[in-house]
Amino acid sequence: MEPAVWTMGAASTAAVLAATYLIGSIPFGLILTRMAGLGDIRSIGSGNIGATNVLRTGNKRLAAATLLLDFGKGAAGALIGGLFAPEGALIGAVAATFGHMFPVWLGFKGGKGVATGGGALAVLAWPSALIAAAVWLLAALTLRISSAAALVTTALAPFHAWYFAGPWTALAVAGVCALIWLRHHQNIARLLRGEEPKIGGKKG
Repeated sequence: MEPAVWTMGAASTAAVLAATYLIGSIPFGLILTRMAGLGDIRSIGSGNIGATNVLRTGNKRLAAATLLLDFGKGAAGALIGGLFAPEGALIGAVAATFGHMFPVWLGFKGGKGVATGGGALAVLAWPSALIAAAVWLLAALTLRISSAAALVTTALAPFHAWYFAGPWTALAVAGVCALIWLRHHQNIARLLRGEEPKIGGKKG
């Protein structure tokens, strides 16, 4: 629900920020690969803790589980925040994604936030999330580069989020997407040099 006015006090805002950041910062990719005896996921591929890098271990089930759990973190952040007030959902969505990208447990070096941001978007504006998923799939099939698909998807997301949910939600989505672009700075540099590997490559 789009907030009509901002009603949350400082204490509630701080509580939502802290709780949803901590939820977002749970490094499921790292936990699952270690439990499976695959070592530290940060030592292979891109060094990322997300599903794309987990897939480079060759374990598709672990990658799928990581994707779902990271998606769930974003959804949980928005849902928990929404228990306080409509604007709490926006705070929780951004904080959970930020937590995934910059987890305190890993020296603030986490994932890139695509799945977590997608989970948050699914709660904030589910029609927009469906469009984002379709855009990502089309871009991935066309370009065959995961990072490029993510960048195209997040570039468009604030616009259809505005259409379906309004300006406050679009602003929160734009903030999340800006963070995702920031975390993809190395990918962007490789894309500009024509060196970004295709889906299934060693980096991404």
